[in-house]
Amino acid sequence: MTEGPALRYKIQLVDDEEDFRKMLRSFLRKAGHTVSDEASAREALLAAVDSPPDIVISDVQMPGMDGFELCRRLRAEPRTAAVPVVLMSGASKEERDQLEGFALGADDYVLKPFAPPILLAKISAVLRRYSTAAELCEILRGDGVTLDVQARTVVHAGRRIDLTRKEFDLLTLLLRKRGHVLAPKYLLEAVWGYDLAEYNDPHTVTVHLSSLRRKLGPRLGRRIVTVPGSGYRFDL
Repeated sequence: MTEGPALRYKIQLVDDEEDFRKMLRSFLRKAGHTVSDEASAREALLAAVDSPPDIVISDVQMPGMDGFELCRRLRAEPRTAAVPVVLMSGASKEERDQLEGFALGADDYVLKPFAPPILLAKISAVLRRYSTAAELCEILRGDGVTLDVQARTVVHAGRRIDLTRKEFDLLTLLLRKRGHVLAPKYLLEAVWGYDLAEYNDPHTVTVHLSSLRRKLGPRLGRRIVTVPGSGYRFDL
């Protein structure tokens, strides 16, 4: 099994200014992350619940639902309660505004205008707090399978299972988020790093999961459940 880079992070960017979103989206993708972007907080909330990102970056001032309310609702929703949130604002710069954001559960607050590398540094810092060095050395277990993230090894019932890099990354993600349904589009972004506007063929996921199930064997392979119309889940 060849070693590969760590899984990319999926960032959800929320801002009603299209040019600003495009600029940040391009910058963050060049930095190695996958990025989905929404023009409104309401659309972002629906998308995040459907396919939870690794982190949400949201403007505060937006028509309709603002960034504060988005943060509050993300924290109230079980599927997104643990997703880190960074708020951005060019208008709400007062200390009380920032304190309100933190009180609602935001992990950081960035004042516009800012240089994109500053935002990237803050994103990295927040993600490090959620994905500490311990996670890089974590041992994932589920139904008798032991997955060593750093060594990139999988052992089941005393037998080492050789997986390709993508199969390993798929199993890692399924175990980290076991019990949650992961949509094919989320897997394509998180594991393959595809831009869904350019490539969105779920057959890629289907083929790799079929091979993964076969290598895991009939009993363990059955733990990877297909949820029709929704995605895949590693059963608890």
